[in-house]
Amino acid sequence: MAIVVVLMCAVPALWVMLTFNRLVRLRNQSRTAWADIDVQLQRRHDLVPRLVEVVKGYAAHERATLAAVTELRAQAQSAHGAAVQGQAEDALSQALGRLIALREAYPELKANRNFAQLSAALVEVEDHLQYARRFYNGAVRDFNDGIQRFPAMLIAGVFGFRSAEFFQTENGSQQAPNVELGR
Repeated sequence: MAIVVVLMCAVPALWVMLTFNRLVRLRNQSRTAWADIDVQLQRRHDLVPRLVEVVKGYAAHERATLAAVTELRAQAQSAHGAAVQGQAEDALSQALGRLIALREAYPELKANRNFAQLSAALVEVEDHLQYARRFYNGAVRDFNDGIQRFPAMLIAGVFGFRSAEFFQTENGSQQAPNVELGR
């Protein structure tokens, strides 16, 4: 009889512990995935001033484009939360696309080795960023599924687990800036 009572207490306690630990693992996985995005965004943000400086030397009268890229970079760096940051990064991507497109109007810029290297680095960062976004959104999906399923949702509610935001792009801006290196 005592064994039955112990088992009736131990089994639910074990289930609570295992469920809690699984939710913590999923939450930490989504946080780690966000940190990976943050690293790629910082790499991208570090490239922007260098690209602007190179373009300035060749296209000084393109001040509006250069100013827009600089302002959007500042906004993206100060954005908080996956949804807000996603919108800010979309705007920056579009502005970077316009900045890179200036190479067609300025053949000497197109031939500039530094500009070509920075453009190639931007392409690489965009590829890594796209992968990091997919990984993050997958981790968020798994975490949100974990805290929304019954009976785990009971544990999630008691211990304060809250849904995470997806890193989403606005409609029509799902692609990275078109950067061609025409060598």
